[in-house]
Amino acid sequence: MKPKVILTQTYQKEAIEQLQKEFNLIIVEGSSKSLAEVLKENPDAEALISFLSDKIDKHIIDLGKNLKIIANYAVGYNNIDVGYAIKKGVLVTNTPDVLTDTTADLTMALILAVSRRIVEGDDFVRKGQFKGWGANLLLGKELKGAVLGIVGMGRIGLAAALRALVFGMRVIYYDQTRKEHLEKKYGFEYMSFPDLVQQADIVSLHIPSSPETHHLFNKDVFDLMKSDAIFINASRGDLMDETYLAETLEKNELFGAGLDVYECEPQVTEKLKQLKNVVLVPHLGSATYTTRLAMAQITVDNVKQALSGRTPQNLVEEWKNRGESGESGK
Repeated sequence: MKPKVILTQTYQKEAIEQLQKEFNLIIVEGSSKSLAEVLKENPDAEALISFLSDKIDKHIIDLGKNLKIIANYAVGYNNIDVGYAIKKGVLVTNTPDVLTDTTADLTMALILAVSRRIVEGDDFVRKGQFKGWGANLLLGKELKGAVLGIVGMGRIGLAAALRALVFGMRVIYYDQTRKEHLEKKYGFEYMSFPDLVQQADIVSLHIPSSPETHHLFNKDVFDLMKSDAIFINASRGDLMDETYLAETLEKNELFGAGLDVYECEPQVTEKLKQLKNVVLVPHLGSATYTTRLAMAQITVDNVKQALSGRTPQNLVEEWKNRGESGESGK
């Protein structure tokens, strides 16, 4: 019999067709049953392909009595209790690298949209308010010469920083690990977190979610930012205190913000939706067909490798480093 694979939501048909050829594929979405119910009915399922919106906690992992792998369709995996999965011997994989450029492109799109008030302008024209050119009409901010502060100089942070250089921006960054080779190669400047927040004209987040980074941008940090600065978050919503950000924007204590992610996604703080100086998009960081297909293909490859007894190529870091923490899987 073909091994059972559970896919929580539908995705690219090319990937689904591959899975159906080799496995007994069960898709939760559209079945009128919850993931927990599907797992109870299929205790022999060997693989679970999950999405960021799926909470894969201890209960779900325990229900998957025969699970060998949880393949997350995302680069992030804070929706999964990885520590518990390791204890149960369930492999956890993600989809790194392929969405780097796409997410960096969206970061620049948000920066441009906020700085040049593109969404406001679009709404202005659609409402019939455009009566002709005006010297003070929807004045924005120039990017050339502006200081971009990158928080997290990983793959996506670097890709966004390189795009910023093309616009003539000066790039400063904060990261837990200083990247002196990037400083020498590209002229980036390393700064402490408080210094970056105080000096940047635009602050862009590119770090993963963790207990340590929860509400990294809180009242104290937002208050440190320049009153005409721009805040960009295309990383994870819980990095920011969304309620206080909305209050700050309402009081015009920031020039604006561009958000692709939200603290309690898919819910968005109501006040944010009422403000003109914030651009809101529905978690589109990796949303191009090419990138999403590549992500889907990685989940298929990870499942194939795991169920054939091989080590998947995209094991998350905690699994790779489990020996250092004394963890061991079955």
